[in-house]
Amino acid sequence: MIPKVVVITGPTATGKTKLAVALAKEFDGEIVSADSMQLYRRMDVGTAKVSPEETEGIAHHMIDIAEPNESYSVSRYVEDAAKCVDDILSRGRLPIIAGGTNLYIDSLISGRDFADNEGDNALRGELDRQYDALGGEKMLEKLQSFDPERAAKLHPADRRRIIRAIEVFKLTGKTITQHDLETQQRPPRYDAAVIALDFADRAKLYERIDRRVDLMVREGLFAEVEQLIKSGLSDECTAMQAIGYKEPAAYLRGEITKDEAIELIKRESRRYAKRQLTWLRRSKDIFWIRWGASPDFQEARRLSTEYLHSHGI
Repeated sequence: MIPKVVVITGPTATGKTKLAVALAKEFDGEIVSADSMQLYRRMDVGTAKVSPEETEGIAHHMIDIAEPNESYSVSRYVEDAAKCVDDILSRGRLPIIAGGTNLYIDSLISGRDFADNEGDNALRGELDRQYDALGGEKMLEKLQSFDPERAAKLHPADRRRIIRAIEVFKLTGKTITQHDLETQQRPPRYDAAVIALDFADRAKLYERIDRRVDLMVREGLFAEVEQLIKSGLSDECTAMQAIGYKEPAAYLRGEITKDEAIELIKRESRRYAKRQLTWLRRSKDIFWIRWGASPDFQEARRLSTEYLHSHGI
């Protein structure tokens, strides 16, 4: 039998953590974060990281597990988060996966095998050098020689996907097309009951996002970014390219004003929320809770409990 888990997702600033904590209390659960930024240490304000008070004593996993200068991939997340989920299940408790990084969530639930060998940096480096020397057209021709189906879907400028497809073939002897097909045909690793939060009125969501950004600024977002830079963290690392960090960094470099940085964070956060919703709408197996003027967590807890009971949880 496939183990059952709960997923609480939705766009940024919709109250996922609060509902997850409420359901963890109701169902004897523990929370596994699915936020690609909250896993970094010392990045608290800009990620709206859950505070000790907000956890209300409920165990939270996959938070503060990596340094900001680390390259943390989706495949590494799946490996680490699955260990947390399986441990929670082994203790007879309910894993509640909460967050808005939908690629992480989908990959964890499906048990996707990335055929990843992150230790083989030499191979990836060699392919990078080949791309620089030969160009995208030649590298795409190389891919086409053994995986014409994937090559037909890629543009010569899509460096990352071209290199990844060649890398998978060299590491596994299988084309990435074959690898993806085999992955899709496997049963999912977990039986997930997915609850998504949103606002019925998009303007209300955007207002909430803007207020959250203003709160981050008051709580010291710019000081947090300045401290990260002073600690030696490069502007070029993945963590510092995130929304809420790259904009203050640009201000600190003197490229934009502070007000411009704040408005950019709000704009990019709204756009990110829109992308999150677009991703979620592709799935039909989601129980949606859409807030009115403001979240009603008591009603959400009731509706969620009924839904989870119907799902056999």
